[in-house]
Amino acid sequence: MTAFGVSSYRDGHVNPALRRLGFGAKDRVVIIHADDIGMCEATVPAVVELLDFGLVSSCSVMVPCPWFPLAAEWSRLHPETDVGVHITLTSEWANYRWRPVSTLNPTSGLLDETGFMPRTTKQIQRQGKPEAIFKEACAQVAIAQRFGIRPSHLDSHMFALKGAFLSIYLQLILNLRLPALLDRKALKSREQRGTDTLEVEEQGIPVFDHVGSPPAGGPPEDRIAILKSLFSALPFGLSCVLLHPAHDTPELRAITPDWRYRVADWKAFRSNNLKKHLRSIGVQVITYKTLSGSMTV
Repeated sequence: MTAFGVSSYRDGHVNPALRRLGFGAKDRVVIIHADDIGMCEATVPAVVELLDFGLVSSCSVMVPCPWFPLAAEWSRLHPETDVGVHITLTSEWANYRWRPVSTLNPTSGLLDETGFMPRTTKQIQRQGKPEAIFKEACAQVAIAQRFGIRPSHLDSHMFALKGAFLSIYLQLILNLRLPALLDRKALKSREQRGTDTLEVEEQGIPVFDHVGSPPAGGPPEDRIAILKSLFSALPFGLSCVLLHPAHDTPELRAITPDWRYRVADWKAFRSNNLKKHLRSIGVQVITYKTLSGSMTV
């Protein structure tokens, strides 16, 4: 299980975004977020069911991936839902790959030796040209909008827009005036010389105190118990819990060896047992659309 650690604020202090939304110092507020929507067909009906159930509060789509149009069609027909753009700069699977949407020029640094996006965050941050990264991210947002999506937020696949590309991420947030998955740990990284968390928050950009996710390990049938423990350990402040839900299909099994845990997440987050647990421990679930109300940029 991904540990959340201790609260980022001393007693009596509140995350500025939460304070603007009316929350207090001892509130535990979380966005429960489904990543990788449109990566394969199995992700789309899974997230539709989870958002309808009401425990998962948000999702984001992968524009370069083959099943993005299906996800976009559903989002266009349900504009009230919380759908962001999962900026995608890497293509990690062994035999299932995708390419950039803005260019196929190798000098951009957006391609590996096979002509697809690089497999790892380390590789894209080493070779990607900043101007090409910014152009690709903007192109993915523009395509999502062209397909009828009204993005509620931004985040980045495999956290590729952190580290060396954090300044690009911040520029996108400011340009688009959208909240994003941006956390204190990323801002405090020693790679970010000159980037100050207080300065970012003073610009009116929300910053998450904690980010966590259920593990890709352990017996899948124990998923609800594992998730109960994860949410019980949620600290005070603003958190994001990331999951990757999907239906069990031959395509999903062929793509990723962790398919069992993606299916287990889909099953667990349709559980009344888990929903009642969150209510009983006082965890408050919000959306990125709610969080956007805290922005002052």
